Parts: sequence; C-alpha cells; structure tokens
Amino acid sequence: MERISAGPHHTAYKIGDLTVTSLRDGYVDMPVRRLHKPGGEPFGNDLPSQVPLFDRALRLSVNAFAIDDGQDITLIDTGSANAWHPTMGFLPQALDEARIAVERIRTVAFTHTHLDHIHGLVLADGRDGFPRLSRLFVPRAELDMFRSVARLSRFRAEPLDPGQRLSANIEAIAAPGHEIGHTCFRVTSGGETLLVWGDLVHVPSLQFERPEVAWEFDADQEQARATRLRILALAADNAWCVAGAHLDSPGVGRVSRGETGFRFQPL
Repeated sequence: MERISAGPHHTAYKIGDLTVTSLRDGYVDMPVRRLHKPGGEPFGNDLPSQVPLFDRALRLSVNAFAIDDGQDITLIDTGSANAWHPTMGFLPQALDEARIAVERIRTVAFTHTHLDHIHGLVLADGRDGFPRLSRLFVPRAELDMFRSVARLSRFRAEPLDPGQRLSANIEAIAAPGHEIGHTCFRVTSGGETLLVWGDLVHVPSLQFERPEVAWEFDADQEQARATRLRILALAADNAWCVAGAHLDSPGVGRVSRGETGFRFQPL
C-alpha cells in the first residue's frame, strides 16, 4: 500500500486498483477502567506505563474507511454524527477534505451497530448523510439492534453474513465478541490485502502486546479475546495490512508477531 494524500482528517492509500481512504470522525476519551484483565477486573493505577493518557483518560480515535473502485465507493462505518461526544462527528469534513463526493457513496457496511459506527448515516441537521445510498449492510445478528434505533428507522438494511462479498474486492469475515455480529472486511486488489476491522483493538499501545486485555463494552469478553488472537494471527501470518476504527488515526498499518504477543507498525 502506498500513501497518496493526507490531511488533518483523512489519509488515502493506493492498494492495487483501489483507493482506500481513512476518514477521521474524531476521538473519544474514556476512563482507564474500561480496560479489563482476564477475569474481568478493570485496570486502575496498575495500568502499564506505555499506555498514553490524556487528562488521566484513554484517548480513542474514531475512524471510518472508504473504498473506491473507480466507479462507486463503499463506506465501512459512518462515525457518530452528533449522537455522542462533541469531539466526534467530523466525517463530513473528512470526506470534503479527501474530495470524496457523498453522492458517490452507494454502499455502506457496518462492522457492528454501536453508536459511534452507525449514527453518521444521519447528519447533525437531520438530513441523510449519503443521499444516493442504494445498499446498506448490517451484520445479520444485529439487524434488530439497528432497527431499534429511532433515528435510523427510515433506512432499509440488508443482512450481512460471513463470507458474503460486497463486491469483487470486498469480503465479510466473522469477528464476533465485541458484539454478536462484529465483522471485518477483507479488501483485495493487485495481490495486496487490507483487513478493515471495527473494534477488534481499542487501545493499541496495550492490546497488541497483550491481546488478552478486554474492553468493558465487549458483549462477550472471552469470545472477543479469542477473536482478537485469531484475527491478529491471520493478519500477521499473511502479511496483510490492517485498518482499525480505534487505532490511532489514520489507523492503518501492519501486524507482526512479537515475543509475547503482537506488534503494530503504522504504515
């Protein structure tokens, strides 16, 4: 993958015949206790020193990813719009900075249905974020969760299953644990592969080296740990690039095996 443009809210890469753009929706600060040790005990004053804190809080980037095949654009996740913290909701600015016309985004696919991934379907002023949207994919196990969100009830979603192809270049991969239908997307072109994951890793300074560390909002922490180990090994052993919703912006890099866990090298 080769970086071809960058700005405060976006970084674009070339992968084969595709352009993949990381779009920064913003960030959210979370308490240290959101990180859980095996057994469920939260971290406190014993947080490892390599984890950076901002006013005693963990700072998580919030990223979405646009995949452009030259005709249409598929958007993986949409950020939070005005549904959560005011430090988020900058996806429209990121798209504008990257010179991506929202009219070209015809497909949106969600890694899962947590609010910082789905609410950007609707702009802060109530208008549709993607006026020419023709396909909206939600992991099948989470369709009812999506349909229960009043603000998004006007959108008709299609179920997304593991192994399903959104296009010739994009395939869904099951990654349950953080949420029941949590999904990754394998993007391939020109012999290169990028694995776009949602919330597989929340705190990259710790969870690559210690993938057993879980997140409080993992629906099933044991399953999330097992999935994290499986996906990290898949990426490392196949030399795939990865793109994460909560990896430090732009959130794109490579995974390798370390002495006790894994390492992440930003691209």
